[in-house]
Amino acid sequence: MTTVHEPGTATPSAELSVWPASTARSPHGDLAVGGVPLADLADRFGTPVYVLDEAEVRDRCRTYKDAFPEADVLYAAKAFLCRAMAHWMDEEGLGLDVCSAGELELAVTTGFPPERIVLHGNARSPRDLDTALRLGVGRIVIDSPSEIARLAAAVGPDGHQKVMVRVVPGISAGGHEKIHTGTDDQKFGLSIADGYAQHTIARILDQPQLHLTGLHCHLGSQITSVKPYLVAVRRMVGLMTRLHEQHGLVLPELDLGGGHGIAYRPGEAALDLTALARKVRAELADACAGAGLPVPRLIIEPGRAIAGPAGVALYHVLSVKHTGENVFVAVDGGMSDNPRPALYGVRYQPRLVGRHSTGAPARVTVVGRHCEAGDVLAADVELPADIRPGDLLAVPVAGAYHLSMASAYNLVGCPPVVAVRDGLARLLVRRESLADFRSRDVGL
Repeated sequence: MTTVHEPGTATPSAELSVWPASTARSPHGDLAVGGVPLADLADRFGTPVYVLDEAEVRDRCRTYKDAFPEADVLYAAKAFLCRAMAHWMDEEGLGLDVCSAGELELAVTTGFPPERIVLHGNARSPRDLDTALRLGVGRIVIDSPSEIARLAAAVGPDGHQKVMVRVVPGISAGGHEKIHTGTDDQKFGLSIADGYAQHTIARILDQPQLHLTGLHCHLGSQITSVKPYLVAVRRMVGLMTRLHEQHGLVLPELDLGGGHGIAYRPGEAALDLTALARKVRAELADACAGAGLPVPRLIIEPGRAIAGPAGVALYHVLSVKHTGENVFVAVDGGMSDNPRPALYGVRYQPRLVGRHSTGAPARVTVVGRHCEAGDVLAADVELPADIRPGDLLAVPVAGAYHLSMASAYNLVGCPPVVAVRDGLARLLVRRESLADFRSRDVGL
């Protein structure tokens, strides 16, 4: 999924291994993605700007469909969603996993089939639930017992809604403690260990308007090992076995969530999707055979693994400052368009593009323009020693959790999103402007 093709080069360059497969390098130091030079995109659309390789997105969707031919693959919209992304997911045959009325309405008004959408979240507002029912969402994942009566009342005595239950399997997995969601000490889901999940399921079965189709779990994010998913399969099938013994219940679906880890820098580990698919299928079949249960239909929810490697963020250098032994390269974006380094300590590998440098590699820290000492995009990375204001930096693996987590800090405004494919570029999401801020501020 991440093979880089370079003209005249038979073997992919290791330094470009995390870039989109369409990435090509010119002798002058420029890079092109989707057949479009990055420097041209910066000139045309300004910076900061997100570049999204449409072919890479679609290829990753197809890779998942090929790896899990008998499963439902749902794109986790929280990673990044816009109308074009929803359209691509529809055309590639994926479902959607959404977390709010906003994500849901954007997808459905784009034309995405609501029956292929699952609504998640640890705390849905009445508006979220009303919107889901009005638009005919396929599944609602119940995360709290308090949602049961509220949802049943909203459905009405003659209504019908398919639901799942989010279960906490007691598994710690993921790249950072803030994105571990499979343990009992965080806000998501219902614990197997204390019986809370079983109690909630029993209450759902008392509501004829709610049709329980299966169990859901999500272990965390940036998981690069297959083992946690295999443990989750065993524990989820164990719960399904107890439900069958207690209620005669045979659940037709099992959702293992997403959290599939990707490499942000060359040499980093990523989840082996082929091994995951093969071993999960085998583990699920063995566990169900041992329990005397039919094998449920598997559901998985990749988000970052589809969008992340397809994106590149472009910034212009505003200043270069030498402070003691440190060199700070400040760019025209920062934590308002990418808060992940400040939140999770994520490390990126920026690259100078648009000109050929003869400078020796130097250790620098790339920082943002915002009024926070923690506004660091890439600490202690190598860039040419002659880096200077006006240079263009490209940050790969920028397609997920950038724009979707962007803020209005310092009223800088969110960058635009541009899609590239076959030598053409088109604007998907325009740049946020001062007029946007003024129109929302009605206080005078």
